[in-house]
Amino acid sequence: MLLIDDDVDLAGIVTRVRADLARDGCSVVPDFVRPEHREALRADGAAAAPGAYVDVETVNVYNTAPDPTLPPDHPAHRTVERGNAFVARDALPAGAIIERLYTDPRFVRFVADCFGLPQVHPLADPLSGLVLNVVEPGRSHPWHFDTNEFTVSMLTQEPEGGGVFEYCPNIRSAHAENVDDVRAALDGTHPSRRLALRPGDLQLFAGRYSLHRVTTVTGTTARHSAIFAYSQRPGVVGTVARTQQLFGRVTPAHRAAEARVRVDQLMD
Repeated sequence: MLLIDDDVDLAGIVTRVRADLARDGCSVVPDFVRPEHREALRADGAAAAPGAYVDVETVNVYNTAPDPTLPPDHPAHRTVERGNAFVARDALPAGAIIERLYTDPRFVRFVADCFGLPQVHPLADPLSGLVLNVVEPGRSHPWHFDTNEFTVSMLTQEPEGGGVFEYCPNIRSAHAENVDDVRAALDGTHPSRRLALRPGDLQLFAGRYSLHRVTTVTGTTARHSAIFAYSQRPGVVGTVARTQQLFGRVTPAHRAAEARVRVDQLMD
């Protein structure tokens, strides 16, 4: 593959990742990117980070608008400040390592195999298919669920302190919100797990069903991570509202896109 040793046992990695995902909804492939590429990986992200769109918002775990019809103790009424930021795909450096990896057919095939899918497709979205997530010191990415069924990410720059990935495996399903467990997680009484991620580690995660967050970054170095977005359907483009929220702008492709086809009826 593009950035890992040719003699790596990908079939063995796929088997392990599938077992991890079935059990925990999360798997990490350490040192996926070879050591000689890691400084370039970091430098690409550092060059792009100043272009991140920053918009501090008050959000809930579902990233939904207030709904007064929900019971008073529903987790959706719990709001926090979200202060992370995203660099859109079209603002990444030309030839960036994460861009080369994202579109490498062998990597795309590897991702599909890991999630047990016949095929996955890079998003057609010109902004959100591949993004760099920037969490500056003093900021965090609070508890939330992903819109995607699955997420593939890679840390590209490690902070001096904090910035730990924490998650509650499979706390809900496609058929049940399990609001009692979500409420307990927000109260700090539901079991969670923490991952010590390092630059070049590849993380595969079922974030649609596992509540997760990145804890507050400390020190003077921001936390950077690449997020690789794939879909089981070709041609997927994000909604205008969500794209505007994440990047502060939309493109003609977003305005022309048809309504999103949902995979479930969860709140979001």
